[in-house]
Amino acid sequence: MAYSGDPILVEDLLFRPVHSLIDQSLHSRMGATTTNGDGFGIGWYGDGPTPALFKCIEPAWNERNLREISRQIRTPMLFAHVRASTGTPVQRSNCHPFRHGNWLWMHNGALRGFTEMKRELALAVDPSLYPQIEGSTDSETLFFLALTFGLTDDPFTAVARAVGFVEDVGARHGVENPVQATIATTDGVSVWVFRYSTEQQTRSLFFSTAMDKVRALHPEVEVLRELGDETRFVVSEPLRDLEGAWQEVPESHAGVIRPGDDEIRPFMPVPPVR
Repeated sequence: MAYSGDPILVEDLLFRPVHSLIDQSLHSRMGATTTNGDGFGIGWYGDGPTPALFKCIEPAWNERNLREISRQIRTPMLFAHVRASTGTPVQRSNCHPFRHGNWLWMHNGALRGFTEMKRELALAVDPSLYPQIEGSTDSETLFFLALTFGLTDDPFTAVARAVGFVEDVGARHGVENPVQATIATTDGVSVWVFRYSTEQQTRSLFFSTAMDKVRALHPEVEVLRELGDETRFVVSEPLRDLEGAWQEVPESHAGVIRPGDDEIRPFMPVPPVR
């Protein structure tokens, strides 16, 4: 889940919704796995120069420290992720979100054949960035490939080049459908999201309808009155069932949420030039 809007208590984002991310960690309806108990992480922006992280290998539904700190953190931008490992170890450094400078990154899905591709993918990461890779996941490797290809300057193009590079490496290693990805990344002001898979059967991703329209559709829902007009959510699964409140990100599309006008556009990988 990604939240962007007026500063709000993290507790209200993680625990208050009917089908909150904490509930999804136990009872996912649309994910590849029903239970996501291999750790969790949150990243948020506050008064410091870079975003803060809190990660743990305990299941999100059973971590009392998460409940404690969420009552005290108020933020205008939150990334939250519950993990189901696709093969790499359950350890703190493998929990999302990942951070580089002022940027956060989350990935739902997998790079199939990552074991076969890992060395070549890692060698493509810029040497100045490589020492900052802390864990062993395909998700973090994809993040640092995107950084290598210019994420901080042009996220749309950088992610397209990173995904295109992975598909090229996968093809040379005989890996079928190497990329399965819904991605969110932010610099603390804007949020970019991506939904793409090589096989064109990507996991679910939704964004919230403009808040003034949702309030007009559901004036009886009190919590909506507390959210400003610039409030936006990006989620793997809707947080509650409200007709008209959620829009699915189309297959093979990317978008940006930012102050003012948001944007959504087709997404296609950019293969490397030989």
